[in-house]
Amino acid sequence: MSASNDNDDRNPLFSLSGRVAVITGSSRGIGRAIAERMAQAGANVVISSRNAEACEGVAANQEHGKGRAVAIAANISDRISTKALLSATERQWGRLDILVCNAASNPYYGSLSDITDDTFLKTLDNNIVANNRLISFSLSMLRRSGTGSVIIISSIGGFFGSRVIGAYNVSKAGDMQLARNLAMEFGPENIRVNCIAPGLIKTDFSKALWSDPEKSAHFERITPLGRVGTVDEIAGTAVFLASPAASYITGQTIVVDGGATIFGA
Repeated sequence: MSASNDNDDRNPLFSLSGRVAVITGSSRGIGRAIAERMAQAGANVVISSRNAEACEGVAANQEHGKGRAVAIAANISDRISTKALLSATERQWGRLDILVCNAASNPYYGSLSDITDDTFLKTLDNNIVANNRLISFSLSMLRRSGTGSVIIISSIGGFFGSRVIGAYNVSKAGDMQLARNLAMEFGPENIRVNCIAPGLIKTDFSKALWSDPEKSAHFERITPLGRVGTVDEIAGTAVFLASPAASYITGQTIVVDGGATIFGA
């Protein structure tokens, strides 16, 4: 994980110096980019996903960051594994200031009328219930921080209907409401909870869309900026939401989609 040596004091509003961040699903894609950029901003970061080897590889790749990185593998769909992740974070750093709920899944492609109950429940459990559980388990550490920031990675899919990824979109809409509810609950303790709703971002998760010339051309046509987004463009938003610059922002969903959601034709 490469990181810059620029002086944090030049931009104190965007500094994460001295803070500790746990980022789930951070061995690749958007989660990895968020971990890298938070380390550049000074945070000590926990790289976490179910793949321990991949986590170790990302953590070991940090070279000159202001913040350090450790790998703690966990499956956030499992209560015991989730608690172990937070316990290991506390042993390592003694605190938690930033929690990024990025890990998610989309196990079904097709009509909601054909989805099995088990698959629907799995989607909701992985993408909503697991986030709420992780945030709830983190609450005591976030309270001690005094300036806790929780960021849930949702999707613009949460704003739209779909004939083929309806269950995923339902779960992502649920994440937005989860952020609003938790922001109400935790606001008096100065713990902020926000969502980021990415549009089409160039990751392995969305490769079926951006790697197909016809589909890619369609997305470029309906996106005012005329291109697919990058993981760093989501990471930059996450750093902002975790930083003092966003200290009066909570319960919000920040859309990062190149303008795709404003397309009206």
